[in-house]
Order: sequence, then structure tokens, then C-alpha cells
Amino acid sequence: MCSLQAKVQVFFVKISINNGVKRLNLQSLKIIKTLRDTMAKNDDLFKKVVAHAKEYGFIFPSSEIYDGLSAVYDYGPYGSQMKNNIKEYWWKAMVQMNENIVGLDAAIFMHPTTWKASGHVDAFNDPLIDNKDTKRRYRADVLVEDYVAKMEDKVQKEIAKAKKRFGDAFDEEKFVSTNEHIVQNRARQREIIQRMSQSLDKNDLADVKALIEELEIADPDTGSRNWTEVRQFNLMFGTKLGSVAEGTTDLYLRPETAQGIFVNFLNVQKSARQKIPFGIAQQGKAFRNEIVARQFIFRMREFEQMEMQFFVRPHTEMEWFKKWKQTRLKWHLNLGLGDENYRFHDHDKLAHYANAATDIEFNFPFGFKELEGIHSRTDFDLSNHEKYSGKKMQYFDPETNESYTPYVIETSIGLDRMFLAVFSKSLVEEELPDGSTRTVLRLPYVLAPVKVAVLPLLKKDGLPEEAHKIVSMLKYDFNVVYDEKDAIGRRYRRQDAIGTPICVTVDHDTLTDGKVTIRHRDSMQQQRVAIEDLKGIISREVDMRYALEKLAE
Repeated sequence: MCSLQAKVQVFFVKISINNGVKRLNLQSLKIIKTLRDTMAKNDDLFKKVVAHAKEYGFIFPSSEIYDGLSAVYDYGPYGSQMKNNIKEYWWKAMVQMNENIVGLDAAIFMHPTTWKASGHVDAFNDPLIDNKDTKRRYRADVLVEDYVAKMEDKVQKEIAKAKKRFGDAFDEEKFVSTNEHIVQNRARQREIIQRMSQSLDKNDLADVKALIEELEIADPDTGSRNWTEVRQFNLMFGTKLGSVAEGTTDLYLRPETAQGIFVNFLNVQKSARQKIPFGIAQQGKAFRNEIVARQFIFRMREFEQMEMQFFVRPHTEMEWFKKWKQTRLKWHLNLGLGDENYRFHDHDKLAHYANAATDIEFNFPFGFKELEGIHSRTDFDLSNHEKYSGKKMQYFDPETNESYTPYVIETSIGLDRMFLAVFSKSLVEEELPDGSTRTVLRLPYVLAPVKVAVLPLLKKDGLPEEAHKIVSMLKYDFNVVYDEKDAIGRRYRRQDAIGTPICVTVDHDTLTDGKVTIRHRDSMQQQRVAIEDLKGIISREVDMRYALEKLAE
């Protein structure tokens, strides 16, 4: 959304002159209208997502009775269950389905030297910059990276035009290497990124601001270029350990869960009898004082991560990096949210610990943003922990008869972002054949918080009692709700709105023939089935097993 807003600004800049504005041709007006309509549509969709999440008990602002707390949210009855389902899908795909990946649950509190060794105290460069007019805050390096990304977008459009023009005879590699405009554009991209990286490495924040001004980078929402100085950002939350003020120890709430894995590398390897290559998976809370804390649960100060650190032999890391890129993308695509909504974004500027990095980006209502990161962390973490602790962090490989510090491939996904991705793409308002509309949350069945709703047609004649018997039968295998309030049509719509895959209706015939009517959420088709067949029918639709089997194909 921001990029579209920026494009609108660019249009107006291009047509502006010192003493007025030139008349726009019809094509320009159409383009501007399209951009504005798209922005408005995306903004409306995001507002609907937020409103729906709150109304139906998925997500609430934290401490709302006290006007809330910025960038902190609570998960309601359906949200917490859906969140657990996402965690289960990830955990089983990682740990249960892989013999060489085991689990861990490390503590949030860690020895303070951990964060010295990890680089969080000295090595992370998180430069922030404020716009004086809009009072909005940004990461200065992200502003520059977005500028470079727009330059690359122009290159890709030029390549796409050439492909269309030359057809099968098109040689992309030759075209890119010989097209003067593309060669100059990419050389300029490299120059910008290199300068920014050097400035950040030297902590020359004044030059980072100078670069932003030279590139005439504007606030994405308003076009304002009235920037503050660039300042270093305090990433970690500090706290104290100790019962009395005089004897306290300074601690940090962990900004990432990965370090708990690294400091336990030898413990896990020996106790679980794992051989290289192997992985350690973990789910848990992390805490960051975010520079830009907005966009609902996309960016929060307290969030949950699902990550796996995969330990490999030195110099084999790039092979494993490519493998895990595809493996993790397949996990996402298996949910059926649309292949077109995912893309890879390879990093130009790497973190201090990495020699390769890519993001799996998702098409959120506000545009493509990072959903999951895959990093080749080299041996940075284990080597540094060995240095700071004085304890050997090496692995003896019986196959090569040598000791070495393993290299690491990391996959890390934000659970809250994953929740938002699934929720936002599933929320649909569809028109029915009779001209009416329904709001339906087309969640992947395996992630739906409620699998089955049991509905007595009437609140009398023994129907509620029979419905409760069915609930009692199904609740050991599925998350089931009972609903008897309002007309049956309204109850169907209510279950559609929370994403329930199957509704089971108990009517008067049920008492005599032992059959019920099941209604499928997406198709709204109904069928009459025997009560004793319910478990098998529902299981084939919603059981985690079938999602994992498909993933393993």
C-alpha cells in the first residue's frame, strides 16, 4: 500500500512545475485513479480484517479497558485455538516428520553475556529516522532498500517488455548484460547498497541521512522529505534479576529465540544422539522494542517465533540453504492460499552473521512483506559462544574423523505474521445466487479453530439432547461447538464467519433414522449421513494427518 502511495506522489512530482501544474493527459489521470482506487481498496480490506478479528473473538487490543497498549495484542477464544493449530502444523511438519530434527523449549531469561556473544549488544545496526511533518518513524536502512527495490522493479519491467517483444528467441542473460540502461541501473543499485553498508559498519549515521537526502527519498505516505537525524535504535528490553535493589543483575528479555538453541547445541546433540546434519526446532515468545510498531499484529513488541536451526558440515551450507528455501515454501503453499501470494526476496545487505539470506514474502492487504526468513548463519553463533564462554562448541564427526564448528541454516517465521497472512487471505465476502451476500472465513480446514458445529434445528422435542450426545461423541477428536440460538440460517452464517468447516444439523428425522445433515462451509452443499459415520467423514476433511501426507508427497 505504501509503495502505491509513493507512486501517486511521484506522479504529482513529475507533473508539478514551479509556477503551477500542467494539464494531465487522460492516460495519466486514469493511472492515478487506478492507483488511488487500489490503495483505497487495500485499506478497506485491512480495516475489515481488523474489525472481523475483534468482533468474532480472534484478536483484542491488549488492556483495551485502559485504552490499550501500542503494538500489543491478546488472542481471544478462536484466535488462541487457531494460533495453536498453526503451531501444531509447523511443529509436526518440522519435528514429527523429520527424524533428524528435535525440539527444544529454552527459557526467556538468559545469561546477559549471551547477547554480547550474539552481537545484539554491539553488532546490530538498527538506525531509525523520523519525519518531522508526519511524526512517523522509519528504519533508515529500509527506506534506502525500498528505494533500490523500486529501481530493480523498473529493470524487471524492462526485461518483461523485451520478453514479450522477442518471444522464444529472447536471451535474458545476454539482454541484461548488454542493455546499457539496465547495466547502469544495477551498478547504481550496488553503489547505493555498498555505501549504506559501509556507513552502517562505521556507525556513520550522518552519512546515512546524507544518502537519504541525496536520493530524495520521501515519506511513503505524504511525500515529505523533512527528516530528523538518524539515530541508533535500542532493540532490547532490559529488566533486573534479584529480590533487592542492591543485589540485582541486569538482564534482557530475549529479542530472538535462536540463542537458546545455540547455547544448548551440545546438550541436545549428546542427549538426543543426533549426528550432523540435524536440526533443533523451537517455538516461543520474543520481545523487541520495534521502530515501526503498527499494521495490527504484523509487527508487535511481544511476539512468537517458530524457528529451526539446522546444523551442517562447513562448506555444505549453500546446498542446504537452497534445500530449506524450497522446503519452507512448500509448507506455505500446502495451505492453498494461492501460489501467486508468495515470492522470494533475496537480501543484498546481509546481517553480520550471515553469508546468504532470503525472505519468503506474502501478499498482505498492505502489499508484499516478509513472512519467513531463511538465513545461512555460518559458524558465527557457535564460534562466538565458544569465545565468550570458554567452552568448546565443536562437533566430532565420526564419518570424517575430525572436530569442527558446524555451520547453521536458520528458518524463522513469525507466528503472529503467519496468523495475519492466513486470516487476511481467508476473509471473503461473496455474493450468493439469490443476490444476498455472506461473509465467510475460508480458513484452511486444518487451521480452523472450530472443526465442527452441532446445531439442533429447534430447542425442543428432544433435539438439544440428541445434539449434545453427538457433541460428546466428537469432542475427543475435534474441537466442537454447540449452538442453538437463532434461526438455523443465522447460525450457519455465524459459523461461516469464524471459519468452521462443517456444520451438523439435528432434526426430527434424526430421532427416528439416526441420520443428520452435514453442511460444508465452502460449497454450502448439504448431505444426509449416519451419525456413526460422522467421525470418519469429518476426519477426512480436517485431520492434520492428511495435510502432512500431502506435504510429504
